[in-house]
Amino acid sequence: MTTLLARWAPRRKGLTLQPLLDDDRPLSFSRSSYGSQEWDDSFLSTVEQAYRANGIVFACIQARMLPFSEVRFQVQEIVDGRPGKLRNVPSLDILDKPWPNGTTGELLSRMEQDVSVAGNFFATWVGDGSGRRLRRLRPDWVRIITGVEGDPTGGDPYDLDAQVLAYHYCVPGQPIIGLTPHRVIHYSPIPDPLAQWRGMSWLTPLIREVQSDKQATIHKLKFFENGAALGTVIRYDPSVTASELREHIALFNESHRGADKAYSTLHIGGGSDVTVVGTDLKTDFAKIQGQGETRIAAAAGVGAIIARFSEGLAGSALNQGNYQAAVRQFGDMTIRPLWRSAAGALSKLVTLGPDERLWYDARDVEFLKADRKDAAEIRDTTARTLKSLTDAGFTPESVILAVETDDLTRLVHSGLFSVQLRPGGTEITPTEVTP
Repeated sequence: MTTLLARWAPRRKGLTLQPLLDDDRPLSFSRSSYGSQEWDDSFLSTVEQAYRANGIVFACIQARMLPFSEVRFQVQEIVDGRPGKLRNVPSLDILDKPWPNGTTGELLSRMEQDVSVAGNFFATWVGDGSGRRLRRLRPDWVRIITGVEGDPTGGDPYDLDAQVLAYHYCVPGQPIIGLTPHRVIHYSPIPDPLAQWRGMSWLTPLIREVQSDKQATIHKLKFFENGAALGTVIRYDPSVTASELREHIALFNESHRGADKAYSTLHIGGGSDVTVVGTDLKTDFAKIQGQGETRIAAAAGVGAIIARFSEGLAGSALNQGNYQAAVRQFGDMTIRPLWRSAAGALSKLVTLGPDERLWYDARDVEFLKADRKDAAEIRDTTARTLKSLTDAGFTPESVILAVETDDLTRLVHSGLFSVQLRPGGTEITPTEVTP
């Protein structure tokens, strides 16, 4: 019987992994099998400095997470390599209730959060039968163990025969937990080019953009904190003593610092000369900050319109056609590929037949129903196609299957033909009449 969890302690010259595979063979490996996949120290800093501290990053992740969490999963039949009907099976219950009081939407929200911040979502399951539930693994506490199976030294993680051997889950202050690969759900829609088995956050190439937006926000805050002016230089009379200067500076700050004192009359002592340094906060500042927001939204795959940024809510961008085009692009190029990748990662939780796969069911996602006119036209075209093929003598069952799979080779003819296809004078018996 396969061991689910095992604990081990690091040794001086290497590590010995004790969780057993299906054939009950223990794995041994050296430290070299970790490769370049060391502890991810950037997770906490990204959460604290980007997700929690930057409104632009937070808005982009929310714009991805909210529609992503609306989908549900079904089992889809595969007929001759083509997708077929969607249906529900009992093993899908763990996705409907992944943990006590949890929902599919909460599971997908967690998946999107971790992928946006860390590039990877890890989870495992505990319990059996009706008591089985999912357990999210914090991504920066997970290390992927790679190497060559059966090699007593673990082998080189970059060897052609190398594979994922196990996962470390190390909660600080607790023993390391070993998980065999088939017990770990790993969702990483953006591959990391420098790590064979890990994903990359879409925030990775945007560090400078996020820092720039943060500095722009600080600049704007300081502008108002200092009386809505970029800087003031006061030249004092040389006879002013150091104690008098400190007293005057304290009095000046008390009277003029802060946005509530902006534009008030400036009173200074005799002999002082006031000079304003820099310029006022102009509209160019808003354009610069807005362009940075747009670049962040583009990397997130949502665009300025979906993220509701100023650049996307100005001028012609508010046009209804532009919004519908943005929604379609977001659905086709971002959200659907993410759903497809998530379905593949979660498929090990569901009992599937040889010609079945776990797939997403987006029919009830309101976000994708914005253009109902197109959907109605598609249904009308489909209905006319069904009628035309049925009137031509093909069986209704084969017509539906052919249209659903977009494969006309599935059409089966009933042997009944329309009257117009018969030669003149041909006698028609009642059984030959097409219903």
